[in-house]
Amino acid sequence: MAKTVAVVIQEDPRKTHRPVEALRIALGLVAGSHTTTVVLLGEACRLISDDLDDIIDVDILEKYLPSVEHLKIPFVLQSNTDRSMIRKEFPTRYETDETIRSFVQSMDRSLIF
Repeated sequence: MAKTVAVVIQEDPRKTHRPVEALRIALGLVAGSHTTTVVLLGEACRLISDDLDDIIDVDILEKYLPSVEHLKIPFVLQSNTDRSMIRKEFPTRYETDETIRSFVQSMDRSLIF
């Protein structure tokens, strides 16, 4: 039975490889039957920004971003995120911290990185 899954990425991709790996895992979940949403908190929003230069494992990220775009994986970002830096190719919505908290709690499963 398909589950609703939130992949919450809160680490800075300029400091650790984990955010890129988390996005790869989300891509794998979407390829299955699960309804998956990626929540990017804080600096994790850089994963879908125009400026990828300082991201650890940027070569892996660039390899997977076309698939993320093609599969239209939905992203939820904090409402105070600088929207001008986010690429328009990705389905993105901006929510308050409280709304994000409620959203994650409503999911069948959550993976937090």
